Amino acid sequence: MPRPIHFEIHASDPEKLVHFYANVFGWKFNRVPQFDYWLIETGTGEGINGGLMKRIGPVPPENSPVNAFVCSLGVDSVDGYVERALKAGGKLALAKMAIAGVGWQAFVKDPDENIVGLHQSDPSAK
Repeated sequence: MPRPIHFEIHASDPEKLVHFYANVFGWKFNRVPQFDYWLIETGTGEGINGGLMKRIGPVPPENSPVNAFVCSLGVDSVDGYVERALKAGGKLALAKMAIAGVGWQAFVKDPDENIVGLHQSDPSAK
């Protein structure tokens, strides 16, 4: 069955979002100038890498419905990464919640209104 192999982030101000994701998650970016595209290295081991590109069209207005494929990142502390995202200019989209027997989940928005999920595994979550 098909599995995700790449993701893309759309940015009105790509340099601003490169800074946000590098600060919050430690991701590395490599600009490909001929395509006005940034390759994203998210780390080693399990997971996928992605890209960041200039947004075509306006930033989604506040409280607009989600119209994208939202990715969740495995983190060691949902609370810690929510705090990092907020300090880096992000916003809380959906507060931390328990997924019984699975873990904790929260959603944040980057400075360009893109939604990112944060997931902390914890079988004791209720």
